[in-house]
Amino acid sequence: MNFKMLIINPGSTSTKIGVYEDDKEIFVESLTHSLEEIEKYDNIYDQFEFRKNLILNVLKEKGFEVKLLNAVVARGGLLKPIKGGTYTVSEKMLEDLKIGIQGEHACNLGAIIGNEIAKPIGIPAFIVDPVVVDEMEEVARISGMEGVKRKSIFHALNQKAVAKRYAKENHLKYEDLNLIVVHIGGGVSVGVHQKGRVVDVNNALDGEGPFSPERSGSVPIGELVKMCFSGEHSLEEIKKKIVGKGGIISYLGTNDVRIVEEKICSGDKKAELIKEAFIYQVSKEIGACATVLKGKVDSIILTGGISYSKSVTKKIIENVGFISPVTIYPGEDEMLALAEGGLRVLGGEEVAREYK
Repeated sequence: MNFKMLIINPGSTSTKIGVYEDDKEIFVESLTHSLEEIEKYDNIYDQFEFRKNLILNVLKEKGFEVKLLNAVVARGGLLKPIKGGTYTVSEKMLEDLKIGIQGEHACNLGAIIGNEIAKPIGIPAFIVDPVVVDEMEEVARISGMEGVKRKSIFHALNQKAVAKRYAKENHLKYEDLNLIVVHIGGGVSVGVHQKGRVVDVNNALDGEGPFSPERSGSVPIGELVKMCFSGEHSLEEIKKKIVGKGGIISYLGTNDVRIVEEKICSGDKKAELIKEAFIYQVSKEIGACATVLKGKVDSIILTGGISYSKSVTKKIIENVGFISPVTIYPGEDEMLALAEGGLRVLGGEEVAREYK
């Protein structure tokens, strides 16, 4: 049987939707929302009717009958920490998303809109591997400061998707493999996938780990404390230095690695050093993750937008290739990853999890 799924991926100023038949794209559309439209609403939840109607209008314009769908699959939101997998949208999940249990973000709308479309036609709504996936071992949570725990917030959707893709392509089970998955994009997350669980990963949201195009990474803590109490920066300015204006953009004024490479071709030595430092830190993090697996690594997987850069991936492979073979899945195809998550449940490969 072929399964048709509506995929919903809300962002702060856009809603990306698609219809997939199994893992084949029928169509994908990105609906852009102006600031004027968004600012009409007091909070994120109030936008759901507006966004839902836009989605239904697009489906109507495309001549696609909603009743032909087998499921709606949406990007997950800021829920309580959960294990990886595909989850059935439940009343408890909707309640937590509406109140913003871990904060407000447009991704919270995915399950809410999905449920509103799926429920009237009697089909399931799912979410897949939200950023709050937490499978870390307790030893990995210890930070070194009582009262401060390390958190699991990372590119879970893409990391899990490429890890399972690698397993499938090699006729293996994800649950039997030890993998290090490296997402290198606007943020960087390096996850230790041990027998189907991400037992350790840097907090990519708060700037932990290697620096990235937009995030500072784990900077020297003493200097950061001095900066915080210097009286020269507000709390919001410090936050921006860590996430948004940290990393490559703080050194070179751009968060685009392609522009960095153009600068290097023009003889910019500083750009060359910063790129080398970026590769150095990512490689070092991979090496640290290999120790968690005691060196028994089946493959290192590079993914995310920067994985398109052959000069970056080539040097990372030179640095870490002694640990294990390296596989590259460039880009971050969230729509396909969501479709694959729904398909695994519809096809009986996995059982949908329950959010509690």
